[in-house]
Amino acid sequence: MGASIAAADRSGLMAGATVAVRRSRIESIDVVRGIIIVMMALDHVHDLFGNFASDPTNLSTTTPALFFTRWVTHFCAPVFFLLTGAGAFLLGQRIQKAGLARFLVTRGLWLIFLELVVMRFALQFNFDYQVTFITVLWALGWSMIVLAALIWLPRWAIATFGIVLVAGHNLLDNIAAQSFGAWAPLWRILHELGPVYSDGHHVVFVAYVLIPWVGVTALGYVLGSIYGWNENARRRTLLLLGIAITLGFIALRYTNVYGNPVQWRPHPTLLWTLMSFINTNKYPPSLLFLMMTLGPVLLLLRAFDKGVPAPFRPALVIGKVPLFFYVLHFYLIHLLAVAASYLRYGRIDETFQSPDIAHFPFSAPPGWDVGLPWIYAIWIGVVVALYPLCKWYADLRQRSGAWWLSYL
Repeated sequence: MGASIAAADRSGLMAGATVAVRRSRIESIDVVRGIIIVMMALDHVHDLFGNFASDPTNLSTTTPALFFTRWVTHFCAPVFFLLTGAGAFLLGQRIQKAGLARFLVTRGLWLIFLELVVMRFALQFNFDYQVTFITVLWALGWSMIVLAALIWLPRWAIATFGIVLVAGHNLLDNIAAQSFGAWAPLWRILHELGPVYSDGHHVVFVAYVLIPWVGVTALGYVLGSIYGWNENARRRTLLLLGIAITLGFIALRYTNVYGNPVQWRPHPTLLWTLMSFINTNKYPPSLLFLMMTLGPVLLLLRAFDKGVPAPFRPALVIGKVPLFFYVLHFYLIHLLAVAASYLRYGRIDETFQSPDIAHFPFSAPPGWDVGLPWIYAIWIGVVVALYPLCKWYADLRQRSGAWWLSYL
């Protein structure tokens, strides 16, 4: 990371929606984001090539290999939201607050549009809207819109807002959406996983609720301020925060008192006990899920603060254009699924059909699960295939500076 705010220019970490200006970037942030988005692609390959009916985190049915394949991707969403907030702060160091607020609102609305139109088609390859899953770009968009209002508050108030939402939202777990009557869909958008609309033919399901994610984005905004400190203070802060949050997760999780709807329990082997211990709720994200992921992420930011080693330079490239990678990789994976269906079954019609939630993202033929070795092979192939495009696009944005390039 740079030693001053000047080194933070053009950081723009809002899910890839960077401001097109010719400034230097904070490489440690880009590389962490690149590593995480590459790991995210593994999860999405599994989503489209694995067993649609299985839950990799269900300890009664999973295997250690499948569990940890899913678990390592848990770090993705927390990184996106945390660095979205950090990027907003860094951008705010070189434009006025009114301009920052306008940027956050417009980019937020753009991400919501991408979620509901562009990414929905990428997942399902149809326009019938029988099933609509609302996921990460939706929540990122709304988090940016809320942050546009929060930036007018003192920094301590923004930090307090974020801490209360992240640390306190599990106190709301026992409040059922049904108790709000006609307002139940709003509660599901805010805190409770579930459908917000269903008429028997169409269903809209919110998978990313807003309350804790908005809080993570607010805390990221406060975190961004440390990139104006001297490097020793910044590195010490990242290290101490990372250690404190990680140890706090271990201590709080051990007590089984608060922070996650499902308690851990001992198993006959140490490995399965560990799996139970780290099997925290992502949907919606519990306090312990966020502590489990954000603590190590801060340590990773600290590890790359002195520079990015050569083996991680490809991740650095992808981390500069994460939204570009995000959109393309879904389309590529689904196209590969269409090709696989044709080669294996001689038909492709089911890869365009998602009539209900049980057949999301498409209606997989019997025996569709290709197994973990193939999933890892496809994942590597997807990343390798997209890397040259990401490098080309990153270079194009660096050379051009055209405003419209900031939207992807």
